[in-house]
Amino acid sequence: MAGPARPQFVLFGSSIVQMSFGHGGWGATLAELYARKADIVLRGYFGWNSRRALEVLDQVFPKNAALQPSLVIVYFGGNDSMGPHSSGLGPHVPLPEYIENMRKIVTHLQSLSKQTRVIVLSCPPVNEAKIRENKSEFISELARTNELCQSYSEACIELCQEMGVKVVDLFTALQKRDDWMEAFFTDGIHLSAEGSKMVVGEILKVLKEADWVPCLHWKSMPTEFAEDSPYDLVAADGKTTLNPSDWTYYFENQWD
Repeated sequence: MAGPARPQFVLFGSSIVQMSFGHGGWGATLAELYARKADIVLRGYFGWNSRRALEVLDQVFPKNAALQPSLVIVYFGGNDSMGPHSSGLGPHVPLPEYIENMRKIVTHLQSLSKQTRVIVLSCPPVNEAKIRENKSEFISELARTNELCQSYSEACIELCQEMGVKVVDLFTALQKRDDWMEAFFTDGIHLSAEGSKMVVGEILKVLKEADWVPCLHWKSMPTEFAEDSPYDLVAADGKTTLNPSDWTYYFENQWD
């Protein structure tokens, strides 16, 4: 890996994670905010449920790794919450099993190191009408409803509260705007740039309010190679230089 080693934030989850580095995605925004502060590492897997996550958990997060993540943001639930298919195939995971799978995932992540923090994202809502419009000749009809999403979201939140783990209630957060169904999704399931902004805001709120030492909020973390240098931009007086390493004016109005 490139050195020196920065704190590592790993995004682990299904398609909402895999697609988060796309244009305006929440993972890309975090990577921009944490430039020179932390490495944002993407471990997203389109279509996965909590069962598949458990199968590779030790490979994605080996306990003997030389560098353990400072933060893992984990999301599974949208695919688990899909209604079961008559064939027995597909991503559906019954709610009790989903809860236990998430418990195992979180427990493993917490065991990586004393400094590894965890934030869980709960199952977001969907635009059911949009999903019905996007039928595909290649995929069976998607049994995704907000009733199912809500039940998995609430179960996830309850589990996190029981385990003392930080959780973002995406199901509630994404419905705060009246036009959420049109504004926050591309295909009724996956997040638009506007929806991703909401996710980033909720994650930053958790990071700012958490009593973690060290603090992992972007404004509190040190900047790599932040020393003054004669090679910095020359100031208007023509005699001194301006250190740009912590210039964040282009973020200040949008992200707290």
